[in-house]
Order: sequence, then structure tokens, then C-alpha cells
Amino acid sequence: MAGHGKKFTAAATQVGERAYSIEEAIPLLQKVKYAKFDETVELAMRLGVDPKHADQMVRGTVVLPHGLGKSKRVLAIAGADKQKEAQEAGADYVGGEDVVEKITGGWIDFDAVVATPDMMRAVGRLGKVLGPRGLMPNPKTGTVTPNVAQAIREIKAGKVEFRVDKTGIVHAPVGKTSFPTEALVANTRALVDSVVRAKPAAAKGRYLRSVTVSSTMGPGIRIDTAQIDERAKH
Repeated sequence: MAGHGKKFTAAATQVGERAYSIEEAIPLLQKVKYAKFDETVELAMRLGVDPKHADQMVRGTVVLPHGLGKSKRVLAIAGADKQKEAQEAGADYVGGEDVVEKITGGWIDFDAVVATPDMMRAVGRLGKVLGPRGLMPNPKTGTVTPNVAQAIREIKAGKVEFRVDKTGIVHAPVGKTSFPTEALVANTRALVDSVVRAKPAAAKGRYLRSVTVSSTMGPGIRIDTAQIDERAKH
């Protein structure tokens, strides 16, 4: 615990070393919270995959049943025939080549990007800007699609993208500490179930190595992976 403040140490002492079910971990996380602001609740899942191999890449999306507590600002880069549809579906910003130019000039005032396939030649030029921020539209995550309206509505409803990083860990938010306990439990379950379903056929051995839930400032609380494995069998 060296280097941590008294409040963190006190919270970590209450958590202890044991592993909890999701239903036990979430109320505990809310109980030991000591920060004054409404923290984000994050899940970290260490997977038994080697992401260097393309056939062991884990990525996907999940619409959290209770959203994330804040509506994302969605940019739709669409052909002229789809721009009205994107606006009606609730996109915050809509455009074509003009928006691509604006982003090239340094504008990044949005949280998610949806693009129609016909715009991907132009959007491809934004790889260096959008890629590192995790904002690059991708057909695999449903953000390059002719059905922009559905993609926008899903993002607004609380769709979360997840992908394993190079160390084999998936990090993703599941809500805020102020959420009702049941909502956080349901969101956590939805994310866990989606990552379990995304298990690549090439993954060998134990898939879920460890699962930890934590708030922005709080200690990590270990989730019992045996219970998740058990649930996945049914």
C-alpha cells in the first residue's frame, strides 16, 4: 500500500484479498468509495490470449442495459443521401468531406464516430488522428455501416466498445458510482458476458485469468472468475 493515502488504504483494508461475486463486489465498491466526485466504474479483464496473433484478438461491442450516465457526442460522416437520416437519429454533428477537413485541422470535439462505407476513402486519411484515440470507424464494431441511424441510436443508448490491449487486458467502463446497485450489476454482467462470448477459437487454456472492478480512485475488487465460468456453461 506504500504511496497510497489513508483513505485508499482504509478502503483497500475493507476490500481485503478475497474474490467476490459481481453481486457482492458492486455494493462493496459503492460502500468503500471515498472520492467526492461521481467516479467511473471500470472493469479490467485479464485474458488468456496472445493479441500479437490475429486469431486471438478479442474485440466487440455491447449495449449496456443502463447506459453510461452521459450521452456521447456522436459525429456522423456520411454521404449526402444519409445525412438527414443521421441528424434525425440524434447525431450531434453531421457532415461529409467538410468534416474530414475540419478534423485534419485539429477539431476533435466528439466522443464517437460513425461513417457510411462510401465515405471511408476520405475517413481513411484520419487514421493518425482518430486511431490513437480509439475513434476510428470500423465495420467490425458496427461504426462503418450504411445503417447510420441504428449505429447512432446504439451509441446514444450506451454502446461500449471493448478490445484487448497488447498485454492481454480488456478495460471498459460500466457506469458511475452513483448508479443504483442493480444497474451497475446488470451493466457489469452484460460486459462480462460479451467478452466471454467473444472468446476466440484459437485461445488455449484458461480464458478469464482475472477480473477486477474498481472506481476511478478506489481499490480494485477481485471478481470470482469461477462463478463467471459456471454461468457461461448454462
